[in-house]
Amino acid sequence: MHPFDEAMTLQATAPGHYAGATHPAFANMVGPFGGTTAAQLLNAALQHPDKLGQPIALTVNFAAPVQDGPIAFVARAVRTNRSTQHWAIEASQGDSVVAMATAVFAERRSTWSDTEAVPPQDMPPAEALQRMMPGPGMPAWPQRYDMRFAQGEFPDKFDEQEQPHSRSNLWVRDEPVRPLDFASLAAISDSFFPRIYIRRRRRALIGTISMTTYFHADQDMLSGVGTAHVMATARALNYRNGYFDQSGELWSAEGQLLASTHQVVYYKE
Repeated sequence: MHPFDEAMTLQATAPGHYAGATHPAFANMVGPFGGTTAAQLLNAALQHPDKLGQPIALTVNFAAPVQDGPIAFVARAVRTNRSTQHWAIEASQGDSVVAMATAVFAERRSTWSDTEAVPPQDMPPAEALQRMMPGPGMPAWPQRYDMRFAQGEFPDKFDEQEQPHSRSNLWVRDEPVRPLDFASLAAISDSFFPRIYIRRRRRALIGTISMTTYFHADQDMLSGVGTAHVMATARALNYRNGYFDQSGELWSAEGQLLASTHQVVYYKE
């Protein structure tokens, strides 16, 4: 089984209740990579027998550090309308809630469509770029992604040379390769390195507080991507008083916007 599918494995213990766990392949500096926690929360709703439609939005609030080990998930459809379904999902360890999520699923209908956002320009093909190989001291989770940077790579060393911006443009996909689905898209949406590392090239204690991902792709678009790399771009808008934001977009090689993501991150120097 693919490491990501192992991490996504949830056992139903009661209606709407699931047992899961962190996975060593997605370990971070402290606890698990937040993208897998977000994907597990979404997966609890995806596996629920009452699920209708496909995800269009996921917001995850990380209430406390997730510890390595078992995680209990509870997913509840709080309202089902004609075309949308609203979910509340919790992740707990012991008696404490460690993460809370809301998700919106929808029955997509054929309508007029257009994209005003523009994908990264002048991106070399993925095959023309070298894969970033995590260096000593890096956590396990970056090894689970094939990242190929055209701009804004993770610094080789923290030399404290401040950069003019924090933008990164890259190609990314699961490693080993795996067909893209909504759970893996949710995880990849958190695979951007913290923007403060790119901007300041300085070590800082960081932690994501809240993250929202909007799924612009439907299942047919994801099936069309398959195991190919997706184009990714990220930047920060503001750093102030211990918190910064970062925004990202994920595009197919053909220029279809698959997802956009926004998060606010705590930092301490």
